[in-house]
Amino acid sequence: MYNNFYGLSAKPFQLNPDPAFFFGSKGHSRAMSYLEYGLSQAEGFIVITGEVGAGKTTLVRNLCRKLKNQNILVAHIVNTALDSGDILRMVVSAFNLPFESISKAALLLRIEQFMLECGRAGKRILLVVDEAQNLSRQALEELRMLSNLQAGDKSPLQTFLLGQPEFRATMMSPGMSQLRQRVIATYHLGPLDAAESKAYIEHRLRTVGWRDDPLIADDAFALIHDYAEGIPRKINTLCDRLFLMGYLEELHAFGAHEVQAVVADIQEEFALPPASSLSAAMADGGEQSPVAALQELEHIEERVSRVETSVISVLDAIRKMMVAPLLKSANQKNQ
Repeated sequence: MYNNFYGLSAKPFQLNPDPAFFFGSKGHSRAMSYLEYGLSQAEGFIVITGEVGAGKTTLVRNLCRKLKNQNILVAHIVNTALDSGDILRMVVSAFNLPFESISKAALLLRIEQFMLECGRAGKRILLVVDEAQNLSRQALEELRMLSNLQAGDKSPLQTFLLGQPEFRATMMSPGMSQLRQRVIATYHLGPLDAAESKAYIEHRLRTVGWRDDPLIADDAFALIHDYAEGIPRKINTLCDRLFLMGYLEELHAFGAHEVQAVVADIQEEFALPPASSLSAAMADGGEQSPVAALQELEHIEERVSRVETSVISVLDAIRKMMVAPLLKSANQKNQ
């Protein structure tokens, strides 16, 4: 909605990972170096961990974008809440091989034949496994066993494991020593600091043609960083809402006040509803007092008012989207 209002060529704060918006913070640049080093070794596992929304998937997609002209086949597995048998089917499916109604032995044979074909063609295979913290130990063991498959004197398969911080505990647990021995590089992707958060926001905006409209004050940047705790996805969510509010209210400058208003809205939307006085009274077998009934009524009226405000805001946005082309057409006819 706000792209045209602020003269932006695309939505700058989308939640889907997009390598076109890759921002090389100190941590992300270092993680990229680890990935590139691991890729140059052409074997084993690379492990990248980080909080939800830290940018792990965007990091790997940025790397994959650089691999387009190289003889590396890349497959990405996202759904990892699987048992050991299913993980093999996901691997086969990820490389567009048939996998239905065949045994585990047949799956392994199919993967091995695929690796041999890739090896003879001079191609390498990169398997990217996202949400690795959801993998069972049996599934991880199956992935480790796949790294044993050879094409000639080496394995053409290399695996990147991306997971949340708890995956590190899984890696260090008893029984994972053989997998740890195959890990050639590991890195934990931390949050952005305050300066990086500001640079990250400006980078995403300039990528879509931002020319300081709206102006963003330093105290607004500071509050965005504090609320999002330096997590890129949380920054995107807050900034998207901030720009939407700016569009609806036709603002061309954001300060601390505007950010605080959006943060308050988000926190209120995700807050647990208060316990109903009426429900509590009925549970106790008593009757609701007049004061409690009045408080309950005021609470309901307040919620209805908020809903009405939200509906009016959406209607205003739709009205602007529909009227703008008509006005533009009328102006062109009068010229």
